[in-house]
Amino acid sequence: MKKKMKVVLTALNSKFIHSNLAIRYLKAYTKDLNYECIIREFTINDRREKVLEQLIKEEPDVIAFSCYIWNIEFIQGLAKLINLVNPNIKILYGGPEVSYDSLSFLKESVGEYVIVGEGEETYREFINWQLEEETLEKLKSIKGLSFKIGEEVYFNGDRELMDLNKVIFPYNEQDNLQNKIVYYEASRGCPFNCKYCLSSTTHGVRFFDINRVKKELRFLVDKGAKLVKFVDRTFNCNVEFAMDVWKFLTELDTEATFHFEISADILTEEEIKLLSNAPKGRIQFEVGVQTTNNEILKNINRNVNFEDIREKVEELESIKNIKQHLDLIAGLPGENIKSFKKSFNDVYSIRPEEIQLGFLKLLKGSPMREEALKWGMVYSPYTPYEILKTKDISYNEIIILKRIEEVLDKYYNSRKFDNVLNYFLPKFKTPFDFYRSLGEFFYDKGYLNRNISSAEYYRAFIEFNEESLKENSNKLKEIIKYDYLKFNKKKWIPEFLVRERNKEEERKIKEKIMDEGIKLSKNYHMEKFFVDINKYVNENLLEEKQCYILFDESDENEIQIDM
Repeated sequence: MKKKMKVVLTALNSKFIHSNLAIRYLKAYTKDLNYECIIREFTINDRREKVLEQLIKEEPDVIAFSCYIWNIEFIQGLAKLINLVNPNIKILYGGPEVSYDSLSFLKESVGEYVIVGEGEETYREFINWQLEEETLEKLKSIKGLSFKIGEEVYFNGDRELMDLNKVIFPYNEQDNLQNKIVYYEASRGCPFNCKYCLSSTTHGVRFFDINRVKKELRFLVDKGAKLVKFVDRTFNCNVEFAMDVWKFLTELDTEATFHFEISADILTEEEIKLLSNAPKGRIQFEVGVQTTNNEILKNINRNVNFEDIREKVEELESIKNIKQHLDLIAGLPGENIKSFKKSFNDVYSIRPEEIQLGFLKLLKGSPMREEALKWGMVYSPYTPYEILKTKDISYNEIIILKRIEEVLDKYYNSRKFDNVLNYFLPKFKTPFDFYRSLGEFFYDKGYLNRNISSAEYYRAFIEFNEESLKENSNKLKEIIKYDYLKFNKKKWIPEFLVRERNKEEERKIKEKIMDEGIKLSKNYHMEKFFVDINKYVNENLLEEKQCYILFDESDENEIQIDM
């Protein structure tokens, strides 16, 4: 009896909590075909030899890889090992990193096949070809497929974009979605043509049926998904569609969070009014600002104005229930360090929940790569093809921004050091100047080249204050102690912070709690401070005062009781 053909759809994710949507689509779209198809997901942090062992153990006929800039080098090395162990296993590649110039990729890599572009129908025809006669004529008829025979490579031509009504929902009852980021899409394509983005090579946007979207989202919620990330490039490009989805999510009975990439400048007042009714934490937005220099925006084909973005982002911030993540990109064509500094300070002044400082990547097939010479762009030939310098920004300036990115992500985006940061920011001309100084300090101390403990991240501020600013402040230590206790275990504090215990005072505080009817859980902690914490947190005024702060694990708001 002939063995049933077996395919292993393989993903190398960047983190364990991530999952791969593409390979799930392929499996779902061919579930009626007579072959065995399994999904295996790993991370790029796994040992290549261990991944090899598990893939070979499956004894597949075909191993298919989902390829992106962050995993392609791992995959190419893994494919070589697979070929050495069992040359009878066929290798199929797909994904954005191999879709452009697939013939060159096949020439340089171990493997026989590449799916170019949207994959479902091409993959289905490929599997049918494997199951049937495997004639060369039939192989050459599969649109969207490149293949290799001996040393010769062939491309069968682009495939037309598919009807989204034919796409099959990629999740099922057997999927364990808990503790994972669940990826979902309600549309494909993007209405914009930003030169650094591969979406600019595909024109038009297609939407899934809205009733289908609602049904599928309810399924994900019922399965226990906690974070659903929409992969739609610009979710709100269709106002009616976006509002319908947001209204549905706002009314759902769930603790799940839904993440969207949006273009803030095109948000309508009607949409913002609707979003103001969403439960806190239900919806979060990623907004691609990239730069606040309108001339630079034109250079990358983004026809927006930063003031329009600012207006809508600040309006969303004012309703206080939508978490916002704002992106900046360093190394854009025509932007120098002075312009980027202004962009950084502009975005920082909004004080969104997160700021991501990214670096331009010149992706294969993107219009930006074609203009590299025009802008004097020098970029790494290795993935992720990141910018090294341009005619407007030097390599050394890029390195400065790299250091800023590291301390910004650790200190600002974690939201565990907000009060400490507020202590330092007024001491510098601009937020950029502060983070630059902090980044240089971290580099000089060697903290960027090794792992340091959670406590050391707090102590670094004391060192920074004493060594860079030549100041010694007990008040700063009180602020550090407050931020530390707010987010860490209360029974122990680092030796560089002062803890004073006075049993008589603590007894009086407990009596005051009872007299005033203050409700606390059993898991509360009291700590003595020597500055007026409330006044500092709420008014940014730093005054000496003895008080106690009550930290309650069941309540994010602390209570101050004055002495």
